[in-house]
Amino acid sequence: MKEIKAIIKAYDEIDRAKVRAALATVVRVEGSSYRRAGARMLIMDDGNWIGGISGGCLEGDALIKARSSILRSEATCVTYDTTEDDPYQIGVGLGCNGIIDVLITPLDTNDANNPVEILRKSVQGNRKTNILLTVTAASGNWKEMKPGKSIFYNSEESLDLIEDEMLKEQLAEKIQETFKNQKSTNEHFELRDKKEISIFVEILFPELHLVLMGHQYDIYPLTRIAKEIGWQVTIVSNPLKINPAVSAISDKILKHDQFNTIDFDDHTAVILMAHDYKTDKLNLKKTLATNCVYIGMLGPKNRAEKIFSEISQEGVSVTEEELQNIYAPAGLDIGALTPEEIALSLVSEIRAVFSKRQGGSLRLRKSTIHERNNA
Repeated sequence: MKEIKAIIKAYDEIDRAKVRAALATVVRVEGSSYRRAGARMLIMDDGNWIGGISGGCLEGDALIKARSSILRSEATCVTYDTTEDDPYQIGVGLGCNGIIDVLITPLDTNDANNPVEILRKSVQGNRKTNILLTVTAASGNWKEMKPGKSIFYNSEESLDLIEDEMLKEQLAEKIQETFKNQKSTNEHFELRDKKEISIFVEILFPELHLVLMGHQYDIYPLTRIAKEIGWQVTIVSNPLKINPAVSAISDKILKHDQFNTIDFDDHTAVILMAHDYKTDKLNLKKTLATNCVYIGMLGPKNRAEKIFSEISQEGVSVTEEELQNIYAPAGLDIGALTPEEIALSLVSEIRAVFSKRQGGSLRLRKSTIHERNNA
């Protein structure tokens, strides 16, 4: 999400009288790759770009391809194959051993529905999980559904511009599968009258929302790291006790009595870090009343167990299901000592939890780093 917002910002700052641009999007990955499907870069014909589609090895060639696509005013899908031992193949020798399809789409700044404008609709104004549809290839007689066409899907009415009823029906089924599986996919459809089309069905999650309940100095490195990776940060405490440096980079500062105004969705994590026993106990009671899937508590395990016991005696029982969502002590076991290292430990655990990973060393992982599929 951070990359998408940076692309939108850069797009808005383009001098449109002098510079033309294209959007490059990774729409399919087969095998290993530094970036996954959905990675993007905004490419300007003056040689500048924002974002990335690889670890730096493909961006230069993508610039050349983008300039050509801009001149032709035509979207093109480029395949980079790093599995072949070919000295003339871009990316060879990198050890990626993957095949990457990159769709490069020239941007018409006069088109209110160009791909960047569709991205804008997908990320602004809500914390919903959205679906974005992008045509990557098409053959046959198509009026609207041409390579580079993007659709922001928010209901079946979003598919009304599709002139083929069979495609509309099949695509609606794939969208429902994508919502269910929570994974982007690249789908190919063979239809009547020798018409074929490939569509990248992309799921766009909102950024993680980190709610920090406390005001001590260790809030600052945690907020800084979270913002650097593109998360939202809300701090719940007495605003007068919050360091101005923290206030300057956080998204919201809320008073304790404003806690119930927070939207606790499936992408929200809370860390209780008041460093005060009574305050953490009170805040745990509040948080248990939400649907938060990650509740982190600083301090030793026996401190947390004592809090559980006391709130149970006070009539607030902690169920087994709720215990699964409570991480006490919070953080990965990396030997963290300083506030900055502890912040790294906390952020890493939260990322692992929301990715449904264990947070262990990659060298001990028995399967591939990323699940292999057609996207």
